[in-house]
Amino acid sequence: DKDLSYVGYEVVPANSQALLIPTNSTIKSIQDLKGKRIAVQKGSSAHELLAKVLQKAGLSWQDIQPVWLPPADARAAFDKGAIDAWSIWEPYLSTTELKGHAKSLIDGTAFPTTYSFYIGNPKFIQQHPDAAQKVLTGLNQADQWFVKHQDEGLSIYAQSTGLDTQVAKAVLDKRLKPSPVQAVTPEVIQAQQNIADLFLQVQLIPKGIQVSQTIWTAKSPKAS
Repeated sequence: DKDLSYVGYEVVPANSQALLIPTNSTIKSIQDLKGKRIAVQKGSSAHELLAKVLQKAGLSWQDIQPVWLPPADARAAFDKGAIDAWSIWEPYLSTTELKGHAKSLIDGTAFPTTYSFYIGNPKFIQQHPDAAQKVLTGLNQADQWFVKHQDEGLSIYAQSTGLDTQVAKAVLDKRLKPSPVQAVTPEVIQAQQNIADLFLQVQLIPKGIQVSQTIWTAKSPKAS
């Protein structure tokens, strides 16, 4: 999008998103997903995960019944048994698994590294590059604080999100420590380009995107 620029990235813990199935499911392998009703939020990282899973299984979107639902609705459908599988991320993943009636069929560890991004308005960033840099530096300072104060960080995270402490701990236990925000590299650009190409292939987006044209070049942000 011309109104957005990538300004930094973090590595996403590979096990922070997964394809969940009920513990009593007859699905034993990803090939068994054929014909199944699978919930996913359209355009999300879980959509990307499901697309990769289908490719790995040798299946197409026509081989499954995608059910386009936001996480809250998908969780309700999963709990009722209205769907066969659910492609989802944290904290919904741990929330559902800890209830004891869901298990992971496959997660992000089966695929190349994925990333989360910090984005901004291109015009603002060009006019205020120091402000953008300060935001990224502040994020790294917060990350380093968390590494040294994990119990307090857990308490703050649970209170601010309203998550059960057990769920909050499960989510944070997966988090890389440290998890620095870094300047976007050619390798990361290519990984994001691969996702854009995949979304074009499955007709989620109407035309191709050149990710390299949406990158803000900055020095790698550090906590200091």
